[in-house]
Amino acid sequence: MIFLLLRILYSTLLLVLTPLLLLYLLLRSRKDKAYRLRFAERFAVWLPAVSARGGIVVHTVSVGEFNAAKPLIKHLLQQYPQLPLTLTCTTPTASDAIVKFQHEQQRLGRQLTHCYLPFDYPMLMRRWLKRLQPQLLLILETELWPNLLANCKALAIPTQVVNARLSARSAKGYRRFSALTKPMLQQISQILTQDTASARRFRALGANKVAVAGNIKFELDIPVGSRQLAQALQPVVDGRVVWVAGSTHAGEDELLIQSYQTLKTQFPQLLLILVPRHPERFDAVAQLLTQHKLTFVRRSNGALPDATTAIWLADSMGELLSWYQLASFVFIGGSLIERGGHNPLEAMAFGKAVLAGPHVFNFQQVFNQLGKQQAYIAVSDAASLAAAIQQLIQQPEFAQQLGDKGLSLYHKQQGAIARIMLQAEALLPLAQMGIARFAGSTAWFDPAFFPQFEPGYFEPAFWQQQGLVTGHSSGRNTVWFIQHQGKQMVLRHYYRGGLVGKLNKDIFWPEPLLLSRAMAEFRLLCQMWRWGLPVPRPCAAHYQRRNFGYSADILIERIDGAIDLAQLLLQQALTSEQWQQVGGMIARFHRHGVFHSDLNCHNILLAADGQFWLIDFDKCDVRPSGSWQQQNLERLLRSLEKERRLHGGFQWQPEQWQALLLGYQQQFNG
Repeated sequence: MIFLLLRILYSTLLLVLTPLLLLYLLLRSRKDKAYRLRFAERFAVWLPAVSARGGIVVHTVSVGEFNAAKPLIKHLLQQYPQLPLTLTCTTPTASDAIVKFQHEQQRLGRQLTHCYLPFDYPMLMRRWLKRLQPQLLLILETELWPNLLANCKALAIPTQVVNARLSARSAKGYRRFSALTKPMLQQISQILTQDTASARRFRALGANKVAVAGNIKFELDIPVGSRQLAQALQPVVDGRVVWVAGSTHAGEDELLIQSYQTLKTQFPQLLLILVPRHPERFDAVAQLLTQHKLTFVRRSNGALPDATTAIWLADSMGELLSWYQLASFVFIGGSLIERGGHNPLEAMAFGKAVLAGPHVFNFQQVFNQLGKQQAYIAVSDAASLAAAIQQLIQQPEFAQQLGDKGLSLYHKQQGAIARIMLQAEALLPLAQMGIARFAGSTAWFDPAFFPQFEPGYFEPAFWQQQGLVTGHSSGRNTVWFIQHQGKQMVLRHYYRGGLVGKLNKDIFWPEPLLLSRAMAEFRLLCQMWRWGLPVPRPCAAHYQRRNFGYSADILIERIDGAIDLAQLLLQQALTSEQWQQVGGMIARFHRHGVFHSDLNCHNILLAADGQFWLIDFDKCDVRPSGSWQQQNLERLLRSLEKERRLHGGFQWQPEQWQALLLGYQQQFNG
């Protein structure tokens, strides 16, 4: 309740601040015209095409996160070519980089969609998500928005935060608003962090599913164009000692210029390639160089440095990797001032000696590792920076040693993408399923089971006309047993129970597709099937819109020669070993967090091969461990006791429960 009130307050505040937000964007657009464009996307007026529905959404806030995510995105495209992929961001520079990447992938025959992520208003996020209906929303680092995550939870869309990093300072800020941040973090399906310290902080803030996957930035994607540009420019800098200062900020450029002026007389061959972080500062840095009477050329003008050029101003976008390849050594910007420093991994990937100031908390873990290996030089001001560069110029073998150590560390830390892909696979149980849309209805189906899918598969009359119905069973629900191409299936139409069911038999209140009865059960069955749990194979599920709601159907494979415990125990008793098998089977589900809403002896089957199975997962889900596991067992116990009271020949005795518990504990703790 508190979380809901805070979300309402947060959303109301956003509405109040909307004029200020628009004013901010207009002011930004004075320096970058792209900020005044595509407002229809930011307000979810323009929505992606329907063809983008039902896939994966990857959100990267800015160009840095997108560049880091490119190797991961390529893996997603390769592993899930059948799923639509949508890339979102919030800044024009990131959008430009995504569009360029989009064109590159189109030339390779891979299609993807791009748009801005809407502003974090409840209605905008819900409209956007209902349009896309992604199977997974993957968020880079800690771009967490309360309404985005709340709507994903409400629409049953799994969310995975990858490459997450949480500094001690940021964690302290989260704690100040724990009433809002704790429920928000608990709505995330999974958080995969760069390091153990971040994982510990997320858990302390209340996040449930947190694991360490490593840093994807150790697996840099180096575009072919970047290498080609570096090779083309290499002759220009031959004979020079190249110092690259990457991603610099205001207040830092002055210190870099001061260091260069200290060194230029002693080392006239030194060329400083100065790469400002933000494009709106390019002209200001050029003016600064003019004021200091330094000879420089601007990359944007296409001019090339000669032997007398002191500084090459890299006032261009997307070329930092090329500059690093040309470097003799690299200074990491944002570290001489309190910005927290930028990514040193790109320089390490090329085996370059790294220098950085004292403010590196944005990449503290990496710099700690570099420090332990004595693989970078820490400086504190212009004088110590000049002294360090002097040492690197005079001792090139020392610079090479630093670069080699950094490169070795870079290679040792790889593997994050493989771990993320493995975890993402667990959140995509429907990735291999087909989707069929008809008038007012949607069907999911297993293409291996139904190579040619037809909408009539959910109608008993369709099978009856072909003489493929082998029987049916009536209770509250009627199920039809069907033979199809040598396989046995069960077709079940969902019916309502209770008093409402007497008035309205099979039309349910409106719900999002992913939360509807058949689709939710089908998705859970797919997940459990992938885990290797003993459940019926899911074949297809159906969602049919009605005037005031929807109806639902599901097709599952029939378990050969199976009989439920309620019937079996009227005929024979189970051995102690069999009761242990039953307990062990239930424990397997509980270890995966599978909550069965109606665990009773009618839903446990014994197949002809002696294996026990669990069925009927309507209104079930996956949950964190808790008291529900014990409650599940107690529900089964009550079911057995009830059948024993009703049927005198029911062959179960209370002392046999201990055998079941023994099998459960052995499997659960094993």
